[in-house]
Amino acid sequence: MGLFTKRKRRPNRRAEAKALKHKAAMEAKLGAKNERKRQRTEAHTQRKVAKAQVATLQAEEKAAQKAASRAERDPFSPGQVKKYIGVARVLVPVLAPLAYRGATYLRGQLDARRAKQLGVGVNQLGDYAGHGGRLQARITNTAAALDKIASDDGGKDTQQFLTSARSRLDALDSAVRTADQMPAARRRSVHASIATELSRIEADVLARLGVA
Repeated sequence: MGLFTKRKRRPNRRAEAKALKHKAAMEAKLGAKNERKRQRTEAHTQRKVAKAQVATLQAEEKAAQKAASRAERDPFSPGQVKKYIGVARVLVPVLAPLAYRGATYLRGQLDARRAKQLGVGVNQLGDYAGHGGRLQARITNTAAALDKIASDDGGKDTQQFLTSARSRLDALDSAVRTADQMPAARRRSVHASIATELSRIEADVLARLGVA
């Protein structure tokens, strides 16, 4: 068959090569044009998204301002409560550490105040946390005063007083611990009796210490 096939003329081959080269150039040009168009479209889309985000933020700010204005008139309406919750979700991660430090400081101040009222150290508050905590603190402080008397005076009369006072304090301490398990009304009654007896012991101790 090759004997009867006519060879293509050189001009035809040149024309075909030129056409293929032209076609490749056109395709490359078209591809570059499409790429530029895609990039412009993508940039335009990004600008639209950014613009929409800015508009959203502005709308949220405006809505927050309106919400604040309405909150001044009706701060506890259901709608306002929902908005507060939404704002809280954003602010909590920021404010939580500050709130924690504030709460810790306030707790420290309250503990110091309570410790001063009880006449004990702050680190001892845990020992006086029950309903009878104040009475137990008084008993502890009175027992410490007895130790002071014992160190100052070792006479027989003093020793008898110390033995009797410590026995009474031990009984009162047991009564306080028992009263913590009682109903509120009964507990208050027992605490009143304990406080009366404790006041008598404290008066005797002060007398021994020479305090009028």
